[in-house]
Amino acid sequence: MSDDIEKKASSSMENGFITEEKTSEVVTSKFAWYDNIMSMFKAETRGIERVPEDERTDESIWSAASMWLSANMVIATFSLGALSYPAFGLDFGTAVLVIFFFNLLGVLPVAFFSCFGAKFGLRQMILSRFLVGDFAMRIFAFINCVACVGWGAVNIMASAQLLHIVNDNCLPPWAGCLILVVLTIMVTFFGYTAIHLYEKWSWVPNVVCFIAIIARMKISGNFEAGHWGTGKDFAGGVLSFGGTVFGFAAGWTTYAADYTVYMKVDSNPYKTFFAVMAGLCIPLFFTMVLGAACVTGIKTDEAWAAMYDEYSIGGLVYSILVTDSLHGFGQFLCVLLGLSTVSNNIPNMYSIAMCAQAFWGPLRKVPRVVWTLLGNCLTLAICIPAYYSFADVMDNFMNLIGYYLAIYDAMSLSEHFIYRKGFGGYNIEDYLDRSKTPIGIAGTIGFCFGAAGVVLGMDQVWYVGAISKQIGAAGGDIGFELAASFSFIAYNIVRPFELKYCGR
Repeated sequence: MSDDIEKKASSSMENGFITEEKTSEVVTSKFAWYDNIMSMFKAETRGIERVPEDERTDESIWSAASMWLSANMVIATFSLGALSYPAFGLDFGTAVLVIFFFNLLGVLPVAFFSCFGAKFGLRQMILSRFLVGDFAMRIFAFINCVACVGWGAVNIMASAQLLHIVNDNCLPPWAGCLILVVLTIMVTFFGYTAIHLYEKWSWVPNVVCFIAIIARMKISGNFEAGHWGTGKDFAGGVLSFGGTVFGFAAGWTTYAADYTVYMKVDSNPYKTFFAVMAGLCIPLFFTMVLGAACVTGIKTDEAWAAMYDEYSIGGLVYSILVTDSLHGFGQFLCVLLGLSTVSNNIPNMYSIAMCAQAFWGPLRKVPRVVWTLLGNCLTLAICIPAYYSFADVMDNFMNLIGYYLAIYDAMSLSEHFIYRKGFGGYNIEDYLDRSKTPIGIAGTIGFCFGAAGVVLGMDQVWYVGAISKQIGAAGGDIGFELAASFSFIAYNIVRPFELKYCGR
């Protein structure tokens, strides 16, 4: 080993990011048995290390797009759209507009940061050291770990409802949750390549199910557009539903680059951006609008309303596809839709490992697969008791997700465009060297001010902010808007001083 390599390895050890020994320029794991097992299954062993250029051979734009097409063409997306009327009191037309504009706002940063993975070969949380600084990156990495488990639980609840109803409630909710967790583990075990292969076509059966829902909804005649609403109370509902939609769409932002790191370094960033945009927008618009349309049926059909009251979204879908409808074939479609959640949970359970390893150097000693297993176990432990309060859990969770993602977006985009002035402003070889990346003073202060904006603007069951109280009798959630504004202002006030006095 050369002196330069020895110094680099020593520096990496001190920085807390490389906890494996370097006997050459290739990182070798201390867990030889783990490497042997993963090699036997041709599974990915790499964690948060940068992917070398000679291993970045993926040229498929379709792979980048289908990743998100499958992850969002699922029952959980349909369920969120279906909250528009029962949870927020919106008519169908208003719901469609909210779904379109707030989804568009949420997916833009996901598509943009996907370009970073192809450009630099680094995971999103490690890239965040350049964007928000080391301290702030650790804050977001920790929140991401919690959010990944929360995402998994919320997604599984919607599917478990469907699996439970099929065949006269023969499958207990806990068993449905367990089946979905096991299937997620089976795919995420193998890593990046297997995940993209699974997501490439798993959207197909889900589209068939949703087309069947459209047909049966049309035949039922239960759709009711409703009347356009007005007034402060209605505005509050629009803003609150918008925050929920934004949280769902933007939920992939903090691990967007994780799924393009094996793409060729010379991949066209514009093609990547628009491919990911299409992969996100098509299922989000289509599936949420369908959910918003279907839920209007509970206003016109008492039987549908009774099933919705008892089984939430699962009961609604069952009423459309099975009761006085497609019967046995409808139950088969319900099972397919229930299993669709696996596509949505796979990115969460894969990226939780990257976030855990980025949070603290010693945690990188734990192999990726172990973090994935742990995340799935925690998801199972949460989703079973939360299953019985699905609508409240989903609404509250999506808003909370939107809050911290708005803070992340405001600061990261500021750093990229204002201070680094585009992709040319990164010396990506410094990703292991904490002495050459931002400390995170501006990022931490920006996060704190963003949190203050959340407190003022949030509208949750357990707390209503001072500003949100002014928007209608029930309040209106503007937490993510204020979070983005406050963090943007604070970050851009502090960051010039950090650069001047810290030099990085």
